[in-house]
Amino acid sequence: MSDNIPILELQNVDKSFGPIDVLHDISLKVRAGEVLCLLGDNGAGKSTLIKTLAGVHKPTRGAILMDGHPVEFSGPRCAGKRHLGSTSIRRHISADVDRPLLLRRRRADQGRGPFKVYDRRKANEIAVKAVQDFGITRIDDGDRLVGGLSGGERQSLAIARAVHFGARVLILDEPTAALGVKQAAHVLRIVNEAKRRGLAVIFITHQVMHAMAVGDHFAVLIRGAIAADFRRGEKTREEITDLMAGGETMADLEAQIDTYIASHESHSPPAE
Repeated sequence: MSDNIPILELQNVDKSFGPIDVLHDISLKVRAGEVLCLLGDNGAGKSTLIKTLAGVHKPTRGAILMDGHPVEFSGPRCAGKRHLGSTSIRRHISADVDRPLLLRRRRADQGRGPFKVYDRRKANEIAVKAVQDFGITRIDDGDRLVGGLSGGERQSLAIARAVHFGARVLILDEPTAALGVKQAAHVLRIVNEAKRRGLAVIFITHQVMHAMAVGDHFAVLIRGAIAADFRRGEKTREEITDLMAGGETMADLEAQIDTYIASHESHSPPAE
């Protein structure tokens, strides 16, 4: 398959809930080995877009394509079968804290047909290797509880699980939110490692610095619509921040005011 064909593509996607329009004409592409950063302030429509990508919501209009072919997700499980991995730091910080690292039972079963035995030792080895490959090096026991990991390590574990079980697209919802500087840096390294392995990553955030550290392609979402779509190096941090806040419109207005003042500065103000 051609490298030019996106793994995942949205074409003119709208999403409405009754009379309320939430997403408007969203068109995005993400390719293998690329990080698409979706930027937007609170209320920009990021959560609805994530749920649409992950199969929770069906588009009202438009199409979702994988490898150039239209697909319809009946739910998150269906999206998972098509190798989409979706992870949210809010969910994984609070979930599974009393469970061990073990990634999953399959791949650790011994035997054939109905006569299979779960090999816990092998499962431990698989789990430890998978998380260490993603940079969580202080873990050497697959029976260790997830609750003993830091927030950044839990998020990294969630990414490692998705990759280990064949995800081709990672949808990361605010993966560095509520993390300290060191933990956030660790998660960003994991995102870069996923990109290096050839995964397509959709990185949703409102933190411009984090996006610029890993992003190849950027889209700014405002009130459910794409306000800007650009590649790495085409805009500065200040320009991106202004876009997220609607500042480009304000800049245009200020320029018009300055032009007006300059052209009328020799005139006296009108009498009251």
